[in-house]
Amino acid sequence: MRITLDALETLEAIHEMGSFAGAAQRLHKVQSAVSYTIRQLEEALGVELFDRSGHRARLTDAGRLLLDEGRVLLTRARRLESLAERLQDRWEPRLAVVIDGILPMEPILRVLKRMADEAVPTRIQVTVAFLGGVQDRFEKDRADLMLVKDYTPNPALIAHRLPEVEAVLLASAEHPLARAERPLELADLHRHVELTVHDPSGSQRLRNPHLLGCDRVFYLSDFLTKKAAILLGLGVGWMPLYLVEEELEAGSLREVPYRAGSRFYFTPSLVHPADRPLGRAGQRFLELLVSGGFPHAPVESPPPQPSPKRKRPSSRGRRSR
Repeated sequence: MRITLDALETLEAIHEMGSFAGAAQRLHKVQSAVSYTIRQLEEALGVELFDRSGHRARLTDAGRLLLDEGRVLLTRARRLESLAERLQDRWEPRLAVVIDGILPMEPILRVLKRMADEAVPTRIQVTVAFLGGVQDRFEKDRADLMLVKDYTPNPALIAHRLPEVEAVLLASAEHPLARAERPLELADLHRHVELTVHDPSGSQRLRNPHLLGCDRVFYLSDFLTKKAAILLGLGVGWMPLYLVEEELEAGSLREVPYRAGSRFYFTPSLVHPADRPLGRAGQRFLELLVSGGFPHAPVESPPPQPSPKRKRPSSRGRRSR
């Protein structure tokens, strides 16, 4: 049996998804077809490629060796496919974008509206995740683009820096912390409930440096829910400034006078794989994001170091904001 790219792609999908069922879903095949491909490959090579004794399908030593070598071929094949589409000026069939939920969605929606008005035929899938879950989903789904607050850089990724985003520590106007008449210490904040957005993926990839470390913490699903909770007086928490400017101006929310700093800044990035150059729809998405979405053009750069933070509080914790 000749080892085909389809067999190698099936092997990779099972490894990354952790199961034959997950691989079938990614590859848009029935599970029996995935199982048959691997069984044929194992019989032809005379070795087992997966240890099927546990909950997850795990590569054997032979399977890992084959996948490591096979990925070299898959990377080259995918580059050739992408190049062929670009040379033919064809729209790619799918554009998958993963966005960090702390970033503004309105610029993304304006880009999608423009592409819809232009009758772009590409199917565009936008997924929202948080913290380390953004990059996990980007890699798991083999997405084309991710807009992310922080990520783990590597040479296989190309990054574009986007304009800085500001975050502010807030409480309701009726909350005791908002009425403080002196600069507050961390111990003062610890007496109250901390509100944070939780990363449901359980990713261990990134730590969150902005948790206050309060004894009582409520984990919420997204920043709009968190904003509603802060307005209700449930607790204190960090919010991106663009989501709360009207409430700050109206006085329903107030900046907490935290001595260590009630604001911090981060520089998000737009990232795509180096081995899969953006196709026509991906390039158009990037162009529109630059010209009409975010206010400044992103500058292509090497993988970024952690974004500089100003007035950042001492804190601990992970997987939440």
